[in-house]
Amino acid sequence: MSYLVLARKYRPRNFSEMVGQEHVVQALTNALTQQRLHHAYLFTGTRGVGKTTVSRILAKSLNCQGPDGKGGITATPCGVCPACTDIDSGRFPDYTELDAASNRGVDEVQSLLEQAVYKPVQGRFKVFMIDEVHMLTNTAFNAMLKTLEEPPEYLKFVLATTDPQKVPVTVLSRCLQFNLRPMAPETVLEHLTRVLGTENVPAEPQALRLLARAARGSMRDALSLTDQAIAFGSGQLQEAGVRQMLGSVDRSYVFRLIEALARGDGKTIVETSDALRLNGLSAASTLEEMSAVLQRMAVLQAVPQMADAVDAADPEAVETARLAGLMPADETQLLYSICLHGRGELGLAPDEYAALTMALLRLLAFKPTDAAAGSVEKKTLAPAETRSAERVAAPAPALPTAPAVAVAAVPGLPEPSASLPPKELAPAAVAVHAPPVALPVRSIEEVAQKLPPEPAPEPQRPPEVVAIPVRVPPEPGARLQPLPASATGAAAARYTPTPEGDVWHATVQQLVAAEAVTALVRELALQSQLVAREADHWMIRVERESLNQPTARERLRAALEAAGHARQLTVEVGAVIDSPARRNAAAAAERQRVAEEIVMNDPLVQTLMREHGAKIVPGSIKPA
Repeated sequence: MSYLVLARKYRPRNFSEMVGQEHVVQALTNALTQQRLHHAYLFTGTRGVGKTTVSRILAKSLNCQGPDGKGGITATPCGVCPACTDIDSGRFPDYTELDAASNRGVDEVQSLLEQAVYKPVQGRFKVFMIDEVHMLTNTAFNAMLKTLEEPPEYLKFVLATTDPQKVPVTVLSRCLQFNLRPMAPETVLEHLTRVLGTENVPAEPQALRLLARAARGSMRDALSLTDQAIAFGSGQLQEAGVRQMLGSVDRSYVFRLIEALARGDGKTIVETSDALRLNGLSAASTLEEMSAVLQRMAVLQAVPQMADAVDAADPEAVETARLAGLMPADETQLLYSICLHGRGELGLAPDEYAALTMALLRLLAFKPTDAAAGSVEKKTLAPAETRSAERVAAPAPALPTAPAVAVAAVPGLPEPSASLPPKELAPAAVAVHAPPVALPVRSIEEVAQKLPPEPAPEPQRPPEVVAIPVRVPPEPGARLQPLPASATGAAAARYTPTPEGDVWHATVQQLVAAEAVTALVRELALQSQLVAREADHWMIRVERESLNQPTARERLRAALEAAGHARQLTVEVGAVIDSPARRNAAAAAERQRVAEEIVMNDPLVQTLMREHGAKIVPGSIKPA
């Protein structure tokens, strides 16, 4: 006796045996029970989800005669009457299956439709089942439209396809469409457990989980893989044998990689990638398994309540839950995207394992900083008790005032009495987004002793005053529209004063003025923040990794040593809240704001705007 494969041996014979398609079973069962039958059905879905099986069960339900030969249309075919047994064996004369992949022309369709004029021979209905109907030609579709729309009362059409987008709309509109969904791995696992229990085949649960995932929603694929695994394992299913047969990556490698990425351990990442190469495991499969684990981790992080429903019998689920608590949610999302894009890059690289290593190390290069959480902590090289004594409150930087605005005169008119003096404005408060820190206060005189003396301001020339023709003197208390906010960069010139900010700003300004630092070294100094000083050892922080180059670090250290500041320099990458560049930008923004306010408050300018419709061109006001 020849062996019957599991996919055929355990093909469902009635609706109650269908697995994973409850929505289709319920609709067809109710329709059969209430005798509300459509003349054409279209079943869509991927391979191995039960399209042909449903069509055969539907044909048996329409033609079942019951065990006693007196039955009618039913949702539960008996399976023992001649109609049921003949349909199962494929020899029922009133049930015709046409493979449209090999019979796709108009001649084959016309031959099938010629049989529609004859009534059923044995059954109650003629059933024409056309599999892979999307393979028919346009002429063949057009030939069957009329019969499909108004078939005889004894004729039923059942169409099945894996690609409904290729079926003409004229055909879709004539059919009752059912979409058979891919089955979840849990559903496949449960069915495989029942089948192997019936077959008395010992199987490890983890081996069945591997088969259920490898089936990708197809029950036929799952049963076919199970047949292959039984043959590979000599009658038993073990995890190691199934994994070797499938060529899938052991998830212990995946868990090791994700944990190393969470801890920032680049050495373990490279060693694990080399182990995958030595064992001949697929790099694409590794990224695919990582994507599956990361997706589950993201769900557990977004919905912590689901962690309580983790199956304790599944070691992979327990390990996934542990890693979900180890890696931040933003890193999980970033790593998931990197794995998806990394699969597309494997074919572009000369070595897929090198591409795998680069994809994994990419997370370490783009790992989110702690600044995103709003916590900025001052680092230092000195002990904790020494640090607390050295913290001081940084004074607000002195902002230069804007020059007076000169008004040109017009010949023949009286001159104004005097030029408009600049208004003395208090320095504007700088927006601070970092949490407040209680620091010991030191007198301004003590801080000023360590700062270099400010250069004496240059004497200003008396402004040239020229009168402007004005018809009516300005009305007192007149309110005008303020000048729109120009793109002066004030929003970007925000910084938080730090205890070491004044010292570093003065030092960098001195180096830049003396041209001791240029090009990339100057940018490193301007964009960095001094976070700690200890004797001759200074530590600075910079946001961009591109500025942290060995050559630039060494040149900046040499310039600081030549200026008598520090002999050793340490550069770290992190969030910067106080840098010379930010201080310079804040000072420039304040000068621009003062200049614009002076111009806007000028009575003559207000009169021109009110009486003559004058407008100030944005960006035209520049402090001298």
